[in-house]
Amino acid sequence: MNEMSAALIVTTGAQPCARLQGPWTLAHYAQLARNVAPPTIPADCLDASGLTELDTAGAALLVKLLGADTLCRILPDASGLSSERRALLLAVAAAMVSREAPPPVVSRWTDGLALLGERVLAGWRQWVLLLGFMGLTLSTLAVSIPRPRRWRITALVAQMQQCGLNAVPIVALLTFLVGAVVAFLGATVLANFGATIYTVDLVAYSFLREFGVLLTAILLAGRTASAFTAQLGSMKVNEELDALRTQGLDPIELLVLPRLLALVLTLPLLTFIAMLSGMVGGAVVSLLSLDISLAQYLTIVQQVPVQHLLVGLGKAPLFALLIALIGCLEGFKVGGSAQSVGEHTTSSVVQSIFVVILLDAIAALFLMEMEW
Repeated sequence: MNEMSAALIVTTGAQPCARLQGPWTLAHYAQLARNVAPPTIPADCLDASGLTELDTAGAALLVKLLGADTLCRILPDASGLSSERRALLLAVAAAMVSREAPPPVVSRWTDGLALLGERVLAGWRQWVLLLGFMGLTLSTLAVSIPRPRRWRITALVAQMQQCGLNAVPIVALLTFLVGAVVAFLGATVLANFGATIYTVDLVAYSFLREFGVLLTAILLAGRTASAFTAQLGSMKVNEELDALRTQGLDPIELLVLPRLLALVLTLPLLTFIAMLSGMVGGAVVSLLSLDISLAQYLTIVQQVPVQHLLVGLGKAPLFALLIALIGCLEGFKVGGSAQSVGEHTTSSVVQSIFVVILLDAIAALFLMEMEW
């Protein structure tokens, strides 16, 4: 008999020893899986002098029979095993250990507290990172302003077109529809008190102070912040950012500043367009459903103090600054995969919308207390 049958024999005694015989290869895998059973007692040594052949399939089966921990423990002192086969067994055992599912975790209320603490700590770290990135960007801007040769006018104009001009239709349409809805709701409630005429004031005040800037900022948080993250993230995945640094160019100056300035310049303009579109929507509803003429509508709107317009426009640059910084920061945090690009793009949109709504609420409370 030129080739002995493949087998695993565990001898009993003071030191149980696992003895390998025959070929442990893919061609004999079915026979091994059928005839070889896991040992009932753990082996303390390994004798591979009778092993004729070994490949990955046989090594995986041996790891499954003996256990990865047991095999790793007895391999260094194994007899009759070449260095190549020992390395193969170690590699397969390590791979199978990493693939083993972790034991189920028993859910307890302390685990919930620990998870809450981790989330709070992660949010604090993200806030600190955003502040640091803001400082780096503003310091780079301060260095670039006195040096006109370093201004990126072409990139700035291109980003203004992408962030501002291309967003005009969707901003105008959305705010027009919201203005019409606000007028309908206001008229429905105020009609019970015979004060339908105050629907005009409701639309004007709400869009000048809140809805104009808030809706525009939310739209740009979903539209522009995601675009910034995807663009910079794709550049990082393709190692274009490393190429810029290798050429002595600053990615902050080259990529972040044009996007930041474009959004800071265009968001107030888009906010003004949103205010006008919202009041036009309210005017259409007033004209068609509330028997309020256009001249009467404009007369009431002209009586609204201009400070409400300034309050709404004053929020726009701050919202634009935060949206641009969050979008660019998440782009720089992207890893080396397409999945990371998607995750950070989603994160930038969620963070931008959350920050915009939070700051708008804080500003509304502050301005109410100041009676502005």
